Amino acid sequence: MKHEEKIYSIKDAMLFSQRIAQLSKALWKSIEKDWQQWIKPFDLNINEHHILWIAYHLKGASISEIAKFGVMHVSTAFNFSKKLEERGLLQFSKKENDKRNTYIELTEQGEEIFLRIMEGYDPDKNGVLSGAIPLRNLYGKFPEIVEVMSIIRNIYGEDFMTIFEKSFDNIEDEFIEVDGKLYKRVEEKVEL
Repeated sequence: MKHEEKIYSIKDAMLFSQRIAQLSKALWKSIEKDWQQWIKPFDLNINEHHILWIAYHLKGASISEIAKFGVMHVSTAFNFSKKLEERGLLQFSKKENDKRNTYIELTEQGEEIFLRIMEGYDPDKNGVLSGAIPLRNLYGKFPEIVEVMSIIRNIYGEDFMTIFEKSFDNIEDEFIEVDGKLYKRVEEKVEL
């Protein structure tokens, strides 16, 4: 293997690594608090909510997909999914053509809880949002965080980013805002 010449100094590398680590930790602390507060009324933890989120947007997923897109260990994904199954929010299954993997899908009750969580989102109780408001006021939009997304893409790959974007596209397409709350769009049935 050929030794590649580094076009950055060790000092620059360390400063970048530590800057991103310390900023990420500070941001995560606020995100964690916001997230826990949002889902507290539903007696869920962050991993459980994240599993419901992924299962909803993928319309079912394997445990390994939950682990990958939820950025958690497979055993964590399985154990928290099992707790959600015991509460009647998920159902486990195997596919005829894939007996090796375990798949999960939201139950009707699981989808109902997920939608109630979406309706319960309160922007006034979100510290990260509050921190971004001055930027939105200045530039007329929320930060797009493209550099961070590029770093994540390079770490976790294109599949991760595809699912990441799909979940936000789904929210854009499937939910409407009414009186400051998010609701799933109800498709009107047209009789012929």
